Amino acid sequence: MLMSSSDGEAKLYFGPSTFRVLRGGKFVRCAVSGEPIALEELRYWSAELQEAYASCEIATRRLLGQR
Repeated sequence: MLMSSSDGEAKLYFGPSTFRVLRGGKFVRCAVSGEPIALEELRYWSAELQEAYASCEIATRRLLGQR
């Protein structure tokens, strides 16, 4: 079965309090773990770094410069 572009990885623009979908999809990948994050579950990102994070713990570690 072919996967449509709306079923794959999305491309987002991250703002300070919201994000904008640049290319449709169902998920983005965590910048640290590589884990897929469903768009409806995405809560943590960096507008400055334009990265998504799977959890608040991962986001905090990343923003403090830890991996």
